[in-house]
Amino acid sequence: MANSTHTPFLSQPNSDESSQSPHPEGTEGKYLPSLDSTIENCIGKFCWAQFLQAIVVSFAWFFDAQQTFISVFADAQPMWHCNTNISSSCNTPISDLCHLPTNSWAWDLPEHTSTISEWGLQCAGSIITGMPASAFFVGCLIGGLVLATLADSSLGRKKMLSLTCVAMAMSTLLTALATNVWTYSALRLISGFGRATIGTSALVLSTELVGKKWRAQVGIIGFLCFTLGFLSLPALAYLNIGSTWRNLYLWTSIPTIFYSLLVHYFVLESPRWLFIKGRKEEAVGTLKTMAKANHESFTMSFSYLLIEEETWNVDLYSAIKILIEKKWALRRLSAVMAIGFGVGLVYYGMPLALGNLAFNLYLSVTFNALSELPASLIAFLFVSKLNRRTSILFYTILSGICSIMSVVKGVKSYTTLQIGLELVSFFSACSAFNILLIFTLELFPTCVRNSAVSMVRQALVLGGVFSPVLAAAGRGDGFVSYGVFGVVIICFGLFVVCLPETKGGVLCDTMDEEEYKERHQNYLC
Repeated sequence: MANSTHTPFLSQPNSDESSQSPHPEGTEGKYLPSLDSTIENCIGKFCWAQFLQAIVVSFAWFFDAQQTFISVFADAQPMWHCNTNISSSCNTPISDLCHLPTNSWAWDLPEHTSTISEWGLQCAGSIITGMPASAFFVGCLIGGLVLATLADSSLGRKKMLSLTCVAMAMSTLLTALATNVWTYSALRLISGFGRATIGTSALVLSTELVGKKWRAQVGIIGFLCFTLGFLSLPALAYLNIGSTWRNLYLWTSIPTIFYSLLVHYFVLESPRWLFIKGRKEEAVGTLKTMAKANHESFTMSFSYLLIEEETWNVDLYSAIKILIEKKWALRRLSAVMAIGFGVGLVYYGMPLALGNLAFNLYLSVTFNALSELPASLIAFLFVSKLNRRTSILFYTILSGICSIMSVVKGVKSYTTLQIGLELVSFFSACSAFNILLIFTLELFPTCVRNSAVSMVRQALVLGGVFSPVLAAAGRGDGFVSYGVFGVVIICFGLFVVCLPETKGGVLCDTMDEEEYKERHQNYLC
């Protein structure tokens, strides 16, 4: 809002200056207290009510992770053995299963333990075997495009989170009833559609419920919950050994239904979003619930605020429209989405490709899930000190190099070294993923923040669409999966040089405020 014809987003009319003119003499082009700083003064920097709300909201990532990686076990390639008393030509280590008589071999476990064995997909090819997982990510893409702006426009953060959790849970419950790979893939697509904005809504809502000092750390709590959800899968799968894969979908869907009810009845809406929408009384009520100050002084402090409505009309896709129309916003959005695609290909692809490595699947998935924990902890503890641009560049390059090295011919014969390189690569991708989402939160103002984060997650998911097919194709040649992962994340990570550094900056609430900051920043691109 550098234009002097616009009033500040928040002003205090009880001051001498504001009572005379929107921009008193000597303050042209300057900003009076913003919405962010005013809310900060009212609720304080931290209180346990805020922290508890943020924890409950962030736990949505737990269920998000379960549905994202459940295909690692539900669609796993089962182990098999030769019936040597029937066929002497069968040799388990070297024989091609698809060229053996059906009575010369058998699965190690009952057929119903995996969709591959139950529906006879062992020779169907990478497109068919990877279709359910790809369908899930395609559903995430479609859901992101359809639902991306509803949290910024009509529904708000809380309702969006509750509704999408219900949609994901119900479709997951129905997935357990699938009778063939086609209905299974269709239900996975619907599940992905429901899941599309869960992480985004949880991340934005949790960070908007706390003060500036704790915003980045609270954002990392969601990533920790995602790690716990990922880590729960090998435990559930191990308990389910020998039983039907359908149990995994039942065990992960029912708790999600109860969680969505918890969000609906006990979680508060973002006060920042309520103010942006002009729902001042609701915003004040929300802040009263969280505030450390007494209600009387709190009410008086808000009774003199004048909220300026956004200068552009809000409809379903206005947030995306404004991001495209503003050159600086389009440049930022394009860069973070490019980085997101590269990171997403590795982040979603590596766990799906673990079956290609000569290592126990349950242990390798557990190690990968555990590697997310230090990545989240490092981000949690040091996010306030880390430069966003440098960190993302470092982690994407390290991830790419280790991914490529893990399938080098000399390394493949050393199982421990191979899994070690894979873990470093995945850890680096997780770190880049975490910092990228925090970076995106800081790059865009409140009025479009949820939509911007949604678009970045769309780019991450787009990488996920291709990763199941690459993982399936990599069963014959590891470079098709891990080699491609490495090259892509390095190339796309370089787009970070086109973005401004945001460490220690103040979050803006309107496009005008962010544009004012943009004019005083210098960076490449």
